[in-house]
Amino acid sequence: MVVLGSTGSIGVNTLKVAKRFNLEVEVLVAGNSIELLNEQIKEFKPQKVVIANKEDISKVNHKNVTAGALEIVKAVEEADSKVVVNALVGFLGLAPTVAAIKSGKKLALANKESLVVAGEFLDVSKIVPIDSEHFGLWYLQNDKKISSMTITASGGSFRDYSVAELANVTIKEALNHPNWSMGSKITIDSATMTNKLFELLEAKWLFGTKKLDAVIETKSIIHALINFNDGSTTAHIATPNMQLPIAYALLGKVSEMIVPHVDLCEIGSLEFRKIEAIKYPIWELKNDLLENPNRGVVVNAANEVGVYRFLKGEIGFLDISKNTIKAYEKFISVKPSNLNDVFMIDKEVKEYLWKI
Repeated sequence: MVVLGSTGSIGVNTLKVAKRFNLEVEVLVAGNSIELLNEQIKEFKPQKVVIANKEDISKVNHKNVTAGALEIVKAVEEADSKVVVNALVGFLGLAPTVAAIKSGKKLALANKESLVVAGEFLDVSKIVPIDSEHFGLWYLQNDKKISSMTITASGGSFRDYSVAELANVTIKEALNHPNWSMGSKITIDSATMTNKLFELLEAKWLFGTKKLDAVIETKSIIHALINFNDGSTTAHIATPNMQLPIAYALLGKVSEMIVPHVDLCEIGSLEFRKIEAIKYPIWELKNDLLENPNRGVVVNAANEVGVYRFLKGEIGFLDISKNTIKAYEKFISVKPSNLNDVFMIDKEVKEYLWKI
């Protein structure tokens, strides 16, 4: 397989699954975590390695190393592997997604931005989602008629903060997720609820429905629920371990235990909360965005700039959503007609966000 983003949390778990089931790793693609990458190279012996920066090539313990976004796409296109795991973060992941699909490869997708910005132009029949929420929705489906689908959110770093307290939160506080350790970008997206907004858009493209919603489930044990026309609801309950959806994405069928069963008596109780726009302002866009999903490219571009600027200390936490909403309203007429438009709109929105 080709693993894009091998040193991130999804990539690390993908390699754990690969080791467990003796799956060959042909290409590793990573960013700046060279020390961990070298450990992965030693263990999995890939034929090719791609990293973010040319300056780091000499630090990589491999004879076949290249660097840069174009080299990632080239590696995907030229690989003999039939499976590509795309766990890259951000808009960067779109071009490799397109390359994998055009190359006829099976795409195990964790890069949610690909569907958020360009779902209309991607063949979702070639995509197997790795997100636990979408895996849960897929897992629950049967031949019964579905009324609606619901995914869950942890609530993020500030779920127990008051609205007033959010004005002065620090970067350190924002990166302190209550349930698990993830990369900085997705942790901030979880705190603003942008991550869940993106997952609703993903679900729209993957399952062909706009009857979607999300709720906060604080223990992250329930990942998805499906409401059926007969009035019943089924929930997908599993330990929050990404190796379960990854194993299904890579193997198709799984007949052995990947994660331990959830002990409900040990859990004791579950708490659900409504996602309120007063605390998560980005949620104001949910209904309109599901009606106009091709405007996801605007939200993603604005959010990427906002998260970057927040982590650099240039703007406050609440400014991330505030500026995203401002961009959404400014680019109200955006409607990409093809993938080229998506790339152009992404650039235009980001240029606008750098100025405000």
